[in-house]
Amino acid sequence: MYLKYQFPKIMTRKLKYVLIFILSLTLIVALFSIKKDIPVDDLKPKYASEPSKFVDIMNMDVHYRAEGISDDSLPVVLLHGTGASLHTFDYWTDVLKDSKKVFRMDLPGFGLTGPFTDGDYTISHYVEFLNEFLKKNDVQKCILAGNSLGGNIAWNFALKHPEKIKKLVLIDAAGLKYKESKPPLAFRVARMPLLNQLLTIITPKSMARKSVEDVYSIKSKVSDSLVDRYYELTLREGNRQAMVDRFKVNPDYSNIPKLKGVECPVLILWGSDDLLIPVSSAVEFSQLLPKDTLVVINDCGHVPMEECPEESLNALLSFIKN
Repeated sequence: MYLKYQFPKIMTRKLKYVLIFILSLTLIVALFSIKKDIPVDDLKPKYASEPSKFVDIMNMDVHYRAEGISDDSLPVVLLHGTGASLHTFDYWTDVLKDSKKVFRMDLPGFGLTGPFTDGDYTISHYVEFLNEFLKKNDVQKCILAGNSLGGNIAWNFALKHPEKIKKLVLIDAAGLKYKESKPPLAFRVARMPLLNQLLTIITPKSMARKSVEDVYSIKSKVSDSLVDRYYELTLREGNRQAMVDRFKVNPDYSNIPKLKGVECPVLILWGSDDLLIPVSSAVEFSQLLPKDTLVVINDCGHVPMEECPEESLNALLSFIKN
């Protein structure tokens, strides 16, 4: 009888010790994962070498690069996606600059540019920012290409300022209604109330690696240097809070029907294995846009210009020439 009633008590004590151990381990991991913001000046030597420049737009010191043929009257303008930076287009730029002028920048909330000073992360505000950037650089007309968030900004910009767009390139572009099958880990955390505030101070490097792997089809292509770049620029002062603020913005789908009125040629470039924005969105863009070319790259994820640089660039070059 004594043993019969002691057994549950023994198990309860053991369970308590296990829970205490797990809690302690979690706290230790959290403490070691607490990372301070990195001042932008500490990041510039590594990420703002030549030909990087900075320009004052909307009270922000915007990091950008202008490379290639200086007198090109129809430059290519490249917009990156959420969590990325202008460096995601390194390969494309290295080739394009031999025949074109190429502009790329760290969008507000990302890279060395840092957050919008007014905290407004709506697509319409990004469109306003891009217009100011083009004015500052005296770009009258361009070939505009954007990936993910950058793609959303690009097609909304084309609707707002059609006179400034000769051709449009949507690379796994956001902005349509779709169901994610596997969003990156950092995106999931950034959308969780209360928990997302921890993201602004607790950011393990393993989360950065997992988030990049989530948007790649072939995980072996995710190198240590690639993870370091994403991770260190995420820690740029203000960027983690900007990520949280960006995900608080409710999507605006009111402009989707207007896509049928886009008159410029559009290249829709997609990774076949994109688990963030599925290929069904590429098909929907193709159905909405009157002058489109749809190219799907096999064995490729959400960032074709980075994961499959040669194949994606060949599609772009063909589109530009035609």
